[in-house]
Amino acid sequence: MGDQNQNKQEPDINQLLKVRREKLAELQEAGNDPFVITKYDVTYHTADARAEFNEKFPAPAEGEEAPEISEEERINVSVAGRLMSKRVMGKASFGNIQDLKGNLQIYVTRDELGEDAYKGFKRMDIGDIVGIKGYLFRTRTGEVSIHAKEVTLLTKSLQILPEKFHGLTNTDIRYRQRYVDLIMNPEVKDTFIKRSKIIASIRRFLDAEGFMEVETPMLVANAGGAAARPFETHFNALDEDLKLRISLELYLKRLIVGGMERVYEIGRVFRNEGLDTRHNPEFTLMELYQAYTDYHGMMDLTERMYRHIAEEVLGTTKITYNGVEMDLGKPFERITMVDAVKKYSGVDWNEVADTEAAKALAKEHHIEFEEFHKKGDILNLFFETYVEEHLVQPTFVMDHPIEISPLTKKKPENPEYVERFEFFMNGWEMANAYSELNDPIDQRERFAAQDALADAGDEEANHTDEDFLNALEVGMPPTGGIGYGIDRLVMIMTDSPAIRDVLLFPTLKSLS
Repeated sequence: MGDQNQNKQEPDINQLLKVRREKLAELQEAGNDPFVITKYDVTYHTADARAEFNEKFPAPAEGEEAPEISEEERINVSVAGRLMSKRVMGKASFGNIQDLKGNLQIYVTRDELGEDAYKGFKRMDIGDIVGIKGYLFRTRTGEVSIHAKEVTLLTKSLQILPEKFHGLTNTDIRYRQRYVDLIMNPEVKDTFIKRSKIIASIRRFLDAEGFMEVETPMLVANAGGAAARPFETHFNALDEDLKLRISLELYLKRLIVGGMERVYEIGRVFRNEGLDTRHNPEFTLMELYQAYTDYHGMMDLTERMYRHIAEEVLGTTKITYNGVEMDLGKPFERITMVDAVKKYSGVDWNEVADTEAAKALAKEHHIEFEEFHKKGDILNLFFETYVEEHLVQPTFVMDHPIEISPLTKKKPENPEYVERFEFFMNGWEMANAYSELNDPIDQRERFAAQDALADAGDEEANHTDEDFLNALEVGMPPTGGIGYGIDRLVMIMTDSPAIRDVLLFPTLKSLS
């Protein structure tokens, strides 16, 4: 870490690193190699120790002294973590130890440890991982601390942590060296703890709803189920080219055909597209499919699930992102794409006769389009241009044009549109759902149209999947399906500005 710091002390960094290695060599020569230690008996995390002490021995009122605690009443603890600060004052020293749940002050004395052990503590460095055994007490300033009876060096840190008060602020270094970011920035660790809790909350919710978690292939011959350009690879054993999946959809639907009725998968998918604050080439997607329901059922499920996650993880249905409050406790708005475009652009798509009229409107409104785009594609471009930014509160945008929805059931009363919705919050698409197309003849025709788009140069078009068509011919019940971007959900729930802030190890350009 040291060579990344740009400060006045930089010329001394190499010497400081050399001293750390010399200290390790001395320990090893004396038979005290910390890397030989294989385990340490931890009885408390720091936050749990503090909470138990405060419950048993509440802080005294102002002006009162804390009562003496007898040896029999003491709370004895054994904690382990990283030494984050150290203040040596002759025969006594203070330090701070940090673990998963927080940090705690330690009080170390020569009389308690003995001469040699105290010298060993004084030679420890910030960043070393230590074990502390002792008892809890409250200092005169009211801080709960550990009176150390034993200090064990568990791991010698050979690098130097960033300077305490300036911390680790360079975002590129933070993403590349996430392990240091997690040490120096407690709010970063909190974000990833919340991410884990969000995913656990989703699983609990779906389990209670009768869903089964499954796993499907990442390496596929035909990357379908979404409009995205796939990554390509080669499998040497079979001498075949394969793709990394861009979606979970087509395999999960095969399981609905097989009678599994309610299935979901949380997994990485891969899309060979750009990097920005909301896009990473590999990201976490959750898709679920439920037999015998439709896209209205998916809206109801989504509303319940988002509310459940917020209440369970955050303790409230009101969440704030970048200073804007969004209320998951109120019924989510439901609006058709045509009505949304009319509301925000003034253009009534019901009065647009055909593709030529749509292209003329696009030119009039300075909206760029491709020659192969049809009426429905251009409606979607109007939606992206005029509507998305306004969808801050939870909103379901329903009934998309058929041209952009090759796997979705048509609306019986208007076959130009399909039973599909996208869920929006904060102007972002958060989920995409369908009444799933289960007519194999119609699906074959849609795949053929996608093949034609691919032949015309659309790298994001789907391709005909014969095995999936065979599955539909076996028979898939009426089904509702939905895909959720887990990373965006975590961004919203943790008030994180960029997708890289919720991915432990985001994709970055190589330094070499």
